[in-house]
Amino acid sequence: QVQLVESGGGLVQPGGSLRLSCVASGSVNVIYNMGWYRQAPGKQRELVATMTNGGSTNYADSVKGRFTISRDNAKNTVYLQMNSLKPEDTAVYYCNARALTSFIGDYWGQGTQVTVSS
Repeated sequence: QVQLVESGGGLVQPGGSLRLSCVASGSVNVIYNMGWYRQAPGKQRELVATMTNGGSTNYADSVKGRFTISRDNAKNTVYLQMNSLKPEDTAVYYCNARALTSFIGDYWGQGTQVTVSS
């Protein structure tokens, strides 16, 4: 099994910044994609940003130019630097990893709340 633990959420004013972190642990052989998704109240979970273990990235149009995803493969950690935050970025942010243990599976963290409000 793979455990994902997120940190770094909180309350921030519009225009502010936050950095989310997610550490993967457990019986991991290889982590392929790692990324971030978010879910706002009353809405479906949506992709924010993902990164392959080779460094290729994918961003939602709504965050391009404001958010940056990065990874430290040696530490099994993925980060999300969020700048110029807007109230519409308010959501629970979930870390996701596609990883190989004894099989390839998709794993989710518990989520961390990000609230953008004055």
